[in-house]
Amino acid sequence: MRQETVHVFVFDTLSDWEPGYAVAGINNPMFQLQPGRYAVKTVGVSLQPIKTMGGITIMPDMTLDALEPTDSAMLILPGGVTWDQGKNVEAVEKAKAFLEVGVPVAAICGATAALARAGLLDNRRHTSNMREYLTGTGYRGAALYQDEPAVTDKLVITAGGLAPVDFAYHIFKQLNVFSESTLEAWRLLFKTGDPSHYLALMKASAHEI
Repeated sequence: MRQETVHVFVFDTLSDWEPGYAVAGINNPMFQLQPGRYAVKTVGVSLQPIKTMGGITIMPDMTLDALEPTDSAMLILPGGVTWDQGKNVEAVEKAKAFLEVGVPVAAICGATAALARAGLLDNRRHTSNMREYLTGTGYRGAALYQDEPAVTDKLVITAGGLAPVDFAYHIFKQLNVFSESTLEAWRLLFKTGDPSHYLALMKASAHEI
């Protein structure tokens, strides 16, 4: 089995909690349909360390200009303050390149606004922090806005900043990380906090082995 890489864009002010569930589930082989199929790499505008909103320092594994979309399984764009400051334009251009060759992109919170400004949500069903947040970008896709925690359409996953579990759920589904029964048990566990769903998760994943 050839290991595939999921790339996560990292930058100063990155909202730590937003990609957390997704990257942990992708990189941890536990419960997976094909354990070890995916690895996670961080990618930055440069190789200089970045500091997240939570004060965590991350050294990017590689730079955006060295990232070829065909070498990736997905590009994840977490939220962060700098999107609304008009920064991270390099990441938006890379997202366009990913979609042009049919590789999915997942954006949450402020990153959804960046995709909207770039016209990438004009013809896709999508969501964000709230409808008005995207309206302010001047984009032309308002009629396709969905009042949902997360949405997937035409290889683009979008989510609001308060929906990291739903964001991860859509990412796992797009990448086929877990079986349907395992994925549903995972979702219910983290959405409800009910430990009975952990037992269901264990049973579902054991059934797949």
